[in-house]
Amino acid sequence: MTKKRGLGRGLDALIPSSFEEQRAEGVQQVAIDQIRPNPRQPRTAVAEADLEQLSASIREHGVLQPLVVLPANAEGKHILIAGERRLRAAKIAGLTNIPVIVRAASDRQQLEWALIENLQRLDLNPLEAAEGYRQLVEDFNLSHEAVAEQVGKSRTAITNTLRLLKLSAPARKALAENRISEGHARALLALGNAQSQSAALETILKQGLNVRQAEELVRRLSGERRQRPSKRRSSPEEAALEEQLRESLGTKVTLKRSPKGGSLVIRFYSDEELNALVERLLGDS
Repeated sequence: MTKKRGLGRGLDALIPSSFEEQRAEGVQQVAIDQIRPNPRQPRTAVAEADLEQLSASIREHGVLQPLVVLPANAEGKHILIAGERRLRAAKIAGLTNIPVIVRAASDRQQLEWALIENLQRLDLNPLEAAEGYRQLVEDFNLSHEAVAEQVGKSRTAITNTLRLLKLSAPARKALAENRISEGHARALLALGNAQSQSAALETILKQGLNVRQAEELVRRLSGERRQRPSKRRSSPEEAALEEQLRESLGTKVTLKRSPKGGSLVIRFYSDEELNALVERLLGDS
């Protein structure tokens, strides 16, 4: 019986890993020059050092995991669905033929499969992932929840990643070049216009601000009243818990202690993000 392969279940759900599975899928050799790039490929750049390392492995061991391609068109060309890095590295290694699995796929499936492979290999930067999600939402009319299910992510993660597309052009460039982190980028999103974001970005880069300092800068630029400093400094355990919550929820979280307990402040910057946070916190209830 053929194993059912679905989306959002990992690379093994898309590309067979064992030789037995590869034989069952009908792996075949195809000339490299007969394969064309996936027009829906979300990744825009690949580090040359990574390609060189992969090509060296391919020279020694060959391509161990086949590419996934569409059936040949009238000109005998295959469109690549998954395996962008392996294809580029194989060309560098001088291969003329490469193992492939031929599968029929719609435009939406081509994008979904490329996203799955890249996201689960951690090959996409946040903006590339956001652009892929945007295509699924706008071009194929999928909800954030449907995108999350298709690519195996949480709805909150999809919503927060899509918000990065609202960054100013300089901020997007800085994020793509790893000069700022996603935490910095989310802080900048609290500023309503591109000019304010760019001005804050310049300060962050010049002064080397960390994420918390960037959030404080944005708060000042937004004209929010300075909060009265707590008489009691946070313990390392409390600071670590704050950071865990910040990473899990994808937004600013502040833990405040008082003699009789305390409060947990969770920030949101749009109605959509509020809805995502409520869904995340309440779950099925």
